Amino acid sequence: MQKLLFLCSQNRLRSPTAEVIFAEYEELETDSAGLDRYAEVPVSTEAIAWADIIFVMEKSHKQKLAKNFQPFLKNKRIICLDIPDEYEYMEPALIELLKKKVLPLLGKKENK
Repeated sequence: MQKLLFLCSQNRLRSPTAEVIFAEYEELETDSAGLDRYAEVPVSTEAIAWADIIFVMEKSHKQKLAKNFQPFLKNKRIICLDIPDEYEYMEPALIELLKKKVLPLLGKKENK
């Protein structure tokens, strides 16, 4: 099982979409959280410890993660997807973009 943590600002649109989409794949466990103080589900040290790979949506998220959780990031693979905050939850264009960016990194093919 590969454990994927998806992070965005508020945990309302991008990261929860990613969590749902990739949970459908065999051998993947997913979770999502937000980096802002008022996120729906704020990121925790437990979530970071749990994850094999941490995906952030923007460079600023990677910086915020490093600033606030540096001691917990040792040996963690952190990947910036460069997906701007301009999509709605489960928007088809967002789903397509997430699959296009994430699946090749995991060596997986798209579920049809």
